[in-house]
Amino acid sequence: MDMDPMDEDGDRRTHVAPMDGRRDPGAPGHLRIAPSLLSADFGALAEQVGEVAAAADWLHVDVMDGHFVPNVTIGPPVVASLRRHTPLFFDCHLMMTEPGRYLKAFADAGADGCTVHVEIGNTDELVTQMRQLGLRTGLALNPDTPFEAVEPYLRDVDLVLCMTVFPGFGGQSFIADVMGKVTQVRAALDAQSLAVDVEVDGGIDASTAPVAAAAGANVFVAGSAIFGHDRPWEAADAIRASVRAAGGANR
Repeated sequence: MDMDPMDEDGDRRTHVAPMDGRRDPGAPGHLRIAPSLLSADFGALAEQVGEVAAAADWLHVDVMDGHFVPNVTIGPPVVASLRRHTPLFFDCHLMMTEPGRYLKAFADAGADGCTVHVEIGNTDELVTQMRQLGLRTGLALNPDTPFEAVEPYLRDVDLVLCMTVFPGFGGQSFIADVMGKVTQVRAALDAQSLAVDVEVDGGIDASTAPVAAAAGANVFVAGSAIFGHDRPWEAADAIRASVRAAGGANR
């Protein structure tokens, strides 16, 4: 599966360097492992981040508001604290009913990219707001949300997140039925020559990551599979190796 962006003379949208103060996410379409802080020890977050730093490409920050999902997690102050401890790209997933009220706070705290859910509406306005803040822009879909909900925005985003569990809690089982939607997203991106990352989140481990990669995913968010391991860096490496062994993504 060729997901490399073409050069400036090609049809595929080229990789654009991040705005001032943002970390580089790397070229779109390349294999990325993104440990999820949702499953980390919240009493030792900086230490946990340090344990996975060498094996991670991004750090996935799950933000829950207790309204869109039945749980509450971290906010901008914690992101700002962690920002001082690592140069990793911060991939913030805002599971919130009103993310627009907080996007600037997350950008100021050190978020590099933010992803909001299409289910909440106001998608055009939220995409515009993220762009204006210099954030890498993502849209997420719950497992039962059809591909058609995100299809009109594929040219406007940098990332599409297909949830492989229903959001709200870590440690859930991978929903394999979502792979048909992942395939639809990847096929549509390729058909339009768009260099957009396809991310999966939920139940991702060394067994399920290759399945998602075969469907077209290239960014793999893993929480309990990494932070639930005695050596989380080895667990992250194992997920990367499993995708490479299966010939998924392109690195």
